[in-house]
Amino acid sequence: MAGNVPPRIVEPITTPQHFAPPNARDLRAQALHRLQVGLFGLCAMLLIVGLANIIMDRARLSDSKEPVEEVVAVDAEPKKPASEPLADIGVVPAADPTPGTAAAPTQPTGTPLP
Repeated sequence: MAGNVPPRIVEPITTPQHFAPPNARDLRAQALHRLQVGLFGLCAMLLIVGLANIIMDRARLSDSKEPVEEVVAVDAEPKKPASEPLADIGVVPAADPTPGTAAAPTQPTGTPLP
């Protein structure tokens, strides 16, 4: 049985090898991998630019007003200014002191009632 040794597929390395040159299959695999990465990157950039374009178009459409909305806005009554409930009851000073927001005038204390 000592004579039936199967042949070795790879020869044993007897000296150190610092560089093993790539064979044709390795070079082809590297080129194919680079091509795949490049195409994936190109598709990703096209997708990002397309999505940004769609977002900008939607934003532009939502910002533009319809002429009908402008006519309705002109015909509508002006909105009531924001009220300040705490300023109305006198807890805090009003941010915009106007005579219209002052409390209702009371009867002077020195005048007799009829």
